[in-house]
Amino acid sequence: MSHETPRSQRVRGRRTRLAAALAAATLLSQPALAVQRCSNETEQAVFEVEALKTELMVVATTCKGDNEERYNNFVRRYQPALVVSNREVGQYFTRHYGRNGQRQQDIFITELANARSNDARALGSDFCARNSGLFDEVMSLSGLTDLPAYAATKNLLASGVTACPSAASAAAAPTRTAARGSKRK
Repeated sequence: MSHETPRSQRVRGRRTRLAAALAAATLLSQPALAVQRCSNETEQAVFEVEALKTELMVVATTCKGDNEERYNNFVRRYQPALVVSNREVGQYFTRHYGRNGQRQQDIFITELANARSNDARALGSDFCARNSGLFDEVMSLSGLTDLPAYAATKNLLASGVTACPSAASAAAAPTRTAARGSKRK
């Protein structure tokens, strides 16, 4: 049983609402964290192209209609650039993670797709209206060499997926060989 009077319950309720409002205001007033960029602009461009490809894939699968065909047209037109980009992403992960590179690349691609899909869900029905025009924009580019600059303008890596994970995190990931070697004595 509570011995609180109705007045003290109202006061406590006001204080709780005030505290929640202050906490929200504090969070909203803090500057947005900068998205980590690669130290190498070429590597940054590769990750941005990968994010654009993923965003277009999410538009195609989420918005349906003729967007699946539009995605296929995008892939056909930019296939040489996409192949190079995919190879460079793979080389990045191999350089930084060694034998564990493919696994880390798979994790990155999955996290990127999940982040783009989560952004689509957050926008709800507004997502398709906002993003279907991406196909028109990307298909109107002059050529393959314009794709990285265009991808950079879309800020698609800002959703919490880190491009160019630090070498420190790569060093922290033990390889199977190291783990096996420590068991042998």
